[in-house]
Amino acid sequence: MKQLVDRFKNPAFLLWGSSFLLSLVLASYAKGWTKALDAGWMMKYPRAWYLPLKNVISQAMAWLVEDATFGLFTFKEFTRAIAWLLHLPLEFATGLLSSGFVQSVEGGPLLPALSWIAVIAVVVALGHYARNWALAILVGGCFAYLALFGQWESSMVTLSSIIISVPFGVASGVLLGTMAYRWPWVERILSPVLDLMQTVPVFAYLVPILFLFGFGPVSAMIATIIYAAPPMVRVTVLALRAVPHEIRDFGLMAGCTRRQMMWKVLIPSAAPSLMVGVNQVIMLSLNMVIIASMIGAGGLGFDVLASLRRLDIGGGLEAGLAIVVLAIALDRLSHALALHQRSSASEVEPSLWKRYPHSLICLVVIVAAVLLALVSEFVRHFPEAWQLTMAGFWERLVEYINVHFFTELEAFKTFMLIHFLVPVKRFLLGLPWPWVCLMVVIAGYRLGGIRLAFLVGGLCLFVLTTGQWTKAMITVYLCGVSVILAGLIGIPLGIFAAENERASKVVLAAIDTLQTLPSFVYLIPVVMLFRVGDFSAMIAVVLYALAPAVRYTMHGIQMIEPSLIEAGTVSGCTRWQLLWKVKLPLAVPEIMLGINQTIMLALSMLVITALVGTRDLGQEVYIALTKADTGRGVVAGLSIAFIAIVADRLISAGAKNAKRRLGLA
Repeated sequence: MKQLVDRFKNPAFLLWGSSFLLSLVLASYAKGWTKALDAGWMMKYPRAWYLPLKNVISQAMAWLVEDATFGLFTFKEFTRAIAWLLHLPLEFATGLLSSGFVQSVEGGPLLPALSWIAVIAVVVALGHYARNWALAILVGGCFAYLALFGQWESSMVTLSSIIISVPFGVASGVLLGTMAYRWPWVERILSPVLDLMQTVPVFAYLVPILFLFGFGPVSAMIATIIYAAPPMVRVTVLALRAVPHEIRDFGLMAGCTRRQMMWKVLIPSAAPSLMVGVNQVIMLSLNMVIIASMIGAGGLGFDVLASLRRLDIGGGLEAGLAIVVLAIALDRLSHALALHQRSSASEVEPSLWKRYPHSLICLVVIVAAVLLALVSEFVRHFPEAWQLTMAGFWERLVEYINVHFFTELEAFKTFMLIHFLVPVKRFLLGLPWPWVCLMVVIAGYRLGGIRLAFLVGGLCLFVLTTGQWTKAMITVYLCGVSVILAGLIGIPLGIFAAENERASKVVLAAIDTLQTLPSFVYLIPVVMLFRVGDFSAMIAVVLYALAPAVRYTMHGIQMIEPSLIEAGTVSGCTRWQLLWKVKLPLAVPEIMLGINQTIMLALSMLVITALVGTRDLGQEVYIALTKADTGRGVVAGLSIAFIAIVADRLISAGAKNAKRRLGLA
């Protein structure tokens, strides 16, 4: 009782408690009060006060495309030349894996693409080289699945795009990362740019890319590189800083110049960590395949998108599963390669065969497959008669669920809509915008001081004055309900996994699988079971954003100092008291960071859920893409990014305060 009374006397509790109660009152009555006082501008920001930012951006883009010139050539010709240069390696990769080379008079390729047998042999050899036979069988089985289920051609188109995008993304990331490491002013410039690149929805910059580079796979590849490069930059900076001082001192004593120190000492020493960044670039590139298909990338992404438009359940799930299988194979392979370098760098064998057995076997298999493919259709293409399909099974399964569980599913959906989603939406849309801005500024000031207050206040004003307020509130509502659900599911799961070693293995495997799935894949079963609308969007967002809540909670509990737990045990705490009074309070900062990451993923997924009929900023960005309206797309994209930055800065500041209060900082 005394603790409860003390809590009520806490100034912060009083401030936020009274603010919440006042917000409830305002959400219910503010509309009527402002109408009576003729102050409707407090509920709806007047259109006459909008900043014409959309028009300015659209006009600037039109000038760039139509009038900007370097004298000898225009800006558009310059970007198209870059597109032509990028098209060359992409065309080679597509020819190597999918379409073949040199068209004959009859239209067919004179030199066929690499046989499916050769590709599977190469990935098996890579798996064995990187780790062992278990990995070799896993990745070989994944690629065999693609051939067996008739997804080979589309998969190879997707893979050819990835094997060209990833080196560009990695090279640009390493270059910018080394510059940021060497010159602090570069890092200060890059940091906010990277924040924006990671929070602005991909749809927002598809339109300007289309204008500058044209419709086709090259534009899709450029969008993929922009999307996937930022983690590589951050990983490069961290990896270089993590190189032990002893290695740097050794380089200095050896007389290395600054360039030699970077490229012959630091980069090789940081290689294992850099491979983690390469893995991230690969996974993000795979995450882009469906979005990239909207601007002409083709491949598996196009198959999924076409199936979604036709409501072809079986075809969509099969293509979606193919993306998942490809992602699992590439993820496991790149992980193993990252670890492999640590143990093999010093291995030197005198014999060529002993030094490069895998490379020589691959070379022999490739040459044999190319020669046999010229005379054998079986080697060239996996026989159609051997192909399997589960499209019918998936369609019957969804039909069975819809027929036998329709009432239960609809009852659950209606319950959630009436008692959770709609009240939260009405609450947020019922608040006057000056009140919301004031609350955000006060939160910034309390958590991070005057600078944070100015930052979050300025970002709120941007959203308001560009006419995005109502859609921003709908975005906050959808993101908020999804994050609450993800937290309610993820935090208990993380606690359970942290307390139980066996459970942690199962939970981590499930989380790894969820994180491997491309975002679009979540939409297919959700739409089939719940149709379109906010509820379907929420379910897809919860599934996509669940992983950080689980992982950070586990990490927070497992990283608590054993001496603190021992102190609780010695004090006579029971298991539940130890959990609720020692572990969870100490894990709060990490749990808050997990919620922060959950919000970031939820916001990125909301743009994808625009395809299932939401009415938020994601829908605004998607409409801008379909109408090729650059200004509209960029402003809506920036608004989403600014919501993400406001949430990130406030939660990060809160986590720092919590750490300081607990004596962990």
